[in-house]
Amino acid sequence: MTHTSDPRSGGRPGFEAAANDHGRRLDVVVADRLPEYTRSRAAYLAGRGAVLVEGRPRKAAVRLRAGQRVQVLGPPADPLAINPEPIPLDVCYEDGDLLVVNKPAGLTVHPAPGHPRGTLVNAVLARVPGLSSGGAVRPGIVHRLDKDTSGLLVVAKNDEAYRKLTAQLRARTVVREYLVIVRGEVANESGVIDAPIGRHPAQRTRMAVVPRGRPAVTRYRIRERFAGATLLECRLETGRTHQIRVHLQHLGHPVLGDPVYGRTRVPEMNRQALHAARLEFVHPQTGEHLAFAAPPADDFVALLARLRRDVRPGGNMGPGRAKPRSREQ
Repeated sequence: MTHTSDPRSGGRPGFEAAANDHGRRLDVVVADRLPEYTRSRAAYLAGRGAVLVEGRPRKAAVRLRAGQRVQVLGPPADPLAINPEPIPLDVCYEDGDLLVVNKPAGLTVHPAPGHPRGTLVNAVLARVPGLSSGGAVRPGIVHRLDKDTSGLLVVAKNDEAYRKLTAQLRARTVVREYLVIVRGEVANESGVIDAPIGRHPAQRTRMAVVPRGRPAVTRYRIRERFAGATLLECRLETGRTHQIRVHLQHLGHPVLGDPVYGRTRVPEMNRQALHAARLEFVHPQTGEHLAFAAPPADDFVALLARLRRDVRPGGNMGPGRAKPRSREQ
């Protein structure tokens, strides 16, 4: 999820309360809209006058109205000292404005309390000294991938590139396509999952489809069918935390290997079978259309190979075998 900044507030994180935020507590909405802030952190900052609604400090329990501007003055956590580290990176593209990286599974994108080292940000700082934007603990990070999701992401090297790339994300013009292997045989050849996502009402470290969550849209199409599993290509229209994993669980087809939303272990992978395979955007300076593709990692390929060997007699089901169904919700 990208760090949301209010251009009218000097780059401080902020947002406008949406219709589905109306009547909700301030601390709850901050945690939903700015995932880098926990609810407890939002409440802590609000209690010290560091969360503003329409420019005025408000307490955590205040109920928001749609359209109100919210601005957070304090950091998501106590500032961390981020040290450059010479961690190898698989760089797909680099120029004076940006860096496109094929992130391996197991590499955390940005530091966090208790985990200040060994992240993508540490590696990028060693390669690009003086990197800025994106917040104190995630400089240059335009969008993020979960630790155990592999694949492509773009890093901005300067403030202007960061602003223009995040603007493209907000306008939904950045193409982000993922390969994902799910449990079960998906019926439709393609579909749209349009279901709002917010914090799980009982488990705050998880996300869930909830009635008053933020709008979230994922498009999918089937790439290959197996016995008891399906390879999908998913395209994000929005970028909510854990969006693909939550949406596919909601569809009834959790991601194989996902320890949080699916609990579907597979011998080839100790992580979710999710790979950011394609990334397209407009260069923030030249206006050139850039497109990148990255093949999945060896463990993903090994799982595919085993599923292909295990196909039931008669081979994969062809496109005509699925019952057509309307838009998935």
